[in-house]
Amino acid sequence: MHDPVLAIALIALLGIAAQWSAWRTQIPAIVFLLLAGFLVGPATGLVTPDETFGSFLRPMISIAVAVILFEGGMTLNFAEIRETSPAVRRLVIIGAPVTWALGFFAAHHLGGLSMETAAVISGIMVVTGPTVIMPLLRTARLPRRPASLLRWEAIVVDPIGALFAVIAYEGVVSLAEGHGLMEIGLRLGGAILIGTVIALAASRLISLAFVRGLVPEFLKAPLILAAVIIAFGATNIVLEEAGLLTVTIMGVAFANSRLASLEELRRFKETITIILVSGLFIVLTASITLGDIMRIGLRDVLFLGALLFVIRPIVVLGTTLGSKLTWRERILCAWVAPRGVVAVAVSGLFAQSLVSHGVADADRMVPLTFLVVLATVILHGFTIRPLSHWLGITRQEPPGLLIVGGSPWSTALARRAMELKMPVLIADTNWNHLSSARRDGIPVYYGEILSEAAEHRLDVSQYGALIAATDNDAYNALVCTDLGPEVGRSQVFQLGRTRIQDGNGNAEIERAERHQLHFTVGGRTLFRDGMSYSQLQSKLSQGWVFTRTRLSEEFSYEDFLASRDPETKVVFLLKSSGRLAFSTREERVNAGQDDVVISFGPPVKDPVERAEDNQSQKSPGK
Repeated sequence: MHDPVLAIALIALLGIAAQWSAWRTQIPAIVFLLLAGFLVGPATGLVTPDETFGSFLRPMISIAVAVILFEGGMTLNFAEIRETSPAVRRLVIIGAPVTWALGFFAAHHLGGLSMETAAVISGIMVVTGPTVIMPLLRTARLPRRPASLLRWEAIVVDPIGALFAVIAYEGVVSLAEGHGLMEIGLRLGGAILIGTVIALAASRLISLAFVRGLVPEFLKAPLILAAVIIAFGATNIVLEEAGLLTVTIMGVAFANSRLASLEELRRFKETITIILVSGLFIVLTASITLGDIMRIGLRDVLFLGALLFVIRPIVVLGTTLGSKLTWRERILCAWVAPRGVVAVAVSGLFAQSLVSHGVADADRMVPLTFLVVLATVILHGFTIRPLSHWLGITRQEPPGLLIVGGSPWSTALARRAMELKMPVLIADTNWNHLSSARRDGIPVYYGEILSEAAEHRLDVSQYGALIAATDNDAYNALVCTDLGPEVGRSQVFQLGRTRIQDGNGNAEIERAERHQLHFTVGGRTLFRDGMSYSQLQSKLSQGWVFTRTRLSEEFSYEDFLASRDPETKVVFLLKSSGRLAFSTREERVNAGQDDVVISFGPPVKDPVERAEDNQSQKSPGK
């Protein structure tokens, strides 16, 4: 396919299809992207990037990598590093340089790579991909400590590994151009200084323009994207590819600024990055030939083995010594370190440049990086859950429930949910609202759930559903909108809106239409009739209670409904598969055998049913 437009269209289609498949299957997207690139490249020859894009290929890759590294830098918030455990800090501050050094030794002496190529690829191998590790953590159901360590390592090391690779690359290129060590040091130091000055100046000027209202909201994200490209190009004039260092530092500077619109900008960058990563990965995979694949030999396998079985265990077991992690958790973390798309993107860009500078065996970088990425994704992806189960550290409880808004109703629901041995948390900014929950031993978070502090301290990934249950309808919608991308749009719920009506009931309809929010704002309305905060508190004061009932072959869902008052509300089901299913205005729940029903309604009058519920309280979840 020599038509660039058709090639881009096919790459875009395959990239989005791969991302969607990853979302549906909870398998890292890199697996599907690799398969798509192999099918259109080495397997069929539909896309030949060198022939299709010609001289534009390298600039396209350069700009894409620059944007990806900028977005990666925006994840590195210094406050987040301070909030992480000492084990994470040691793993980043000590472990990353040690991994680079040991990786260099393995690449040169075991992999047979030249010192120049070994220095660059070992810097790239420091990175563990956050886009790969997150899906693995969601499916593995690890305890909080090892999951937090692996998560923060991936986030923080991502830009650090890229910086290592950029520094190594600049040194190698300067050496290839015949510069002496002193000149190389000056050029590299100058490039770092210039890149840092440009990055900090650009971020500062843009921040001031945003704060003073000189840039409208709709232009903020495009302005930053343009600034990234401009800063990248300006630094490259001074030293080739040094712009990658500039955009990474620029991203870190923005991440640590206090811009009110930073979260919106970060999400825009994430969207752009998903598109660029998908397309770039397919293009780089399609660029590999069958000859490149056939060239993978014993030395490459030895380098891979050293990364997996020697370097990673030494670094993790050494840096976590004396930490709160158990020896089982340390063994698991010492095994899991999947590489991702950043490694492939950076290696693809640097390999082309190093080859053009006459660096020996630089053409081996991309196939070798693909080998490491493919092996780590498959090995770690398919073994993390069995290994955690074998080590006895798999989190056994059902997906958790996060309730925003402390109230008697929220406390009663949390108390019943905790009987199912599931993680439960009530969050509220009012200390008094949490008093009854604290007395009952229910975990609480006192503070603003949407604050930066909550983002650092709370692991939202352990909660499979969220209920916004405050007395402020607009705030409930804001919570669902903000946390929806983390919890899942289909798993954020809010109470029905409070309605005010006059004596004739006409004002209710008028107010509802006037106060109706856009359909993209808020979460799904809990309960089919959308009961409001005041209605639920009123029912609770009238004696309504939460009940928990396990369905069986003898006592079906229909039997349950027939035994309850018609006004009884099904809050959610804990399915036999471990999934939470909520009753909403949009859909009814479908219950089956061994599902547990959490309902809210008048007390059960039948003594048999009352005894059945009492028995369920004695045997939680059974």
